Amino acid sequence: MGDVLAGFHTVWEFDTDSVLIRFERGIRTPKLLQVLGERRVPYEALAAVELTPGRRGTVVLRAVPRAGADPLIEVADGQLKDACDPYRLVLPAEREVLAEYYAQEVRGLLGPDAGLPAEEHLVDAPAPPRAFKAYDGKASFDGQAVTFRWFWTGASSTKWKAGDQRFAVEELSGVEWHSPEVLAGHLRLLHRADRDQPGEPDQDPAAVVFGMGYGMVHESLPFAAAVLAAVRSAGPALPAVPRQQPAARVSAPARRDAADIADRIRQLGELHTAGLLTDDEFSTKKAELLAEL
Repeated sequence: MGDVLAGFHTVWEFDTDSVLIRFERGIRTPKLLQVLGERRVPYEALAAVELTPGRRGTVVLRAVPRAGADPLIEVADGQLKDACDPYRLVLPAEREVLAEYYAQEVRGLLGPDAGLPAEEHLVDAPAPPRAFKAYDGKASFDGQAVTFRWFWTGASSTKWKAGDQRFAVEELSGVEWHSPEVLAGHLRLLHRADRDQPGEPDQDPAAVVFGMGYGMVHESLPFAAAVLAAVRSAGPALPAVPRQQPAARVSAPARRDAADIADRIRQLGELHTAGLLTDDEFSTKKAELLAEL
């Protein structure tokens, strides 16, 4: 179609086979949408288009993605607030007739499978590499593997005993994301072969927990979506292994991230100042971290 429909903080550009959704970077635009920047959504990824009354003299045009078509929506699993929904376009009420026209145009472009779940992701996930800080550790993803590096000040003793973790995407069956805006927010990696994982995320070395300003939606959700998209395209599942013989965990590679090392030394310094580490313990741990550079 080649047309453009501009709403509050969002612009839809209609093409022959897709709609490009662009988000403004203004201070009133939710951070998640700012981070996403823009998303190209093929019409084949949509199940329907809805037009409903909005608040305070507005109407809302919303594209409804097919189940399984978008890794971001799949991993969010209905937890996003309306303001952060990347498929909503809010318009002044006086543009309702124009909005209905475009809604009808897009409905006419939906394929015969619009009402069925998608067999694969049809919308691209945010691209790796990605990283964010959770309450108990730093999560990193390079496109091939997820790494968790625990923080002294937040990680449970169970996680410290397990050590830093590295998970190749081929080991994983999925990603569980609970919004940091609700109680017990966390990101958990689900194993293909070893499905019995601790119930509490703070005791599971395959999970990081949110809270206290850590793991914000605009950081952790795109991360989770990128991992899920990689898992879905990773290939056949690994053979199951008996619970008493769990698959061996690959140790995290030597840490060479100078910023990460500096954060860890700073945390050690805080523990030392608080009297939780002796001089010898602080010196030893600091030397170990510096040796990783």
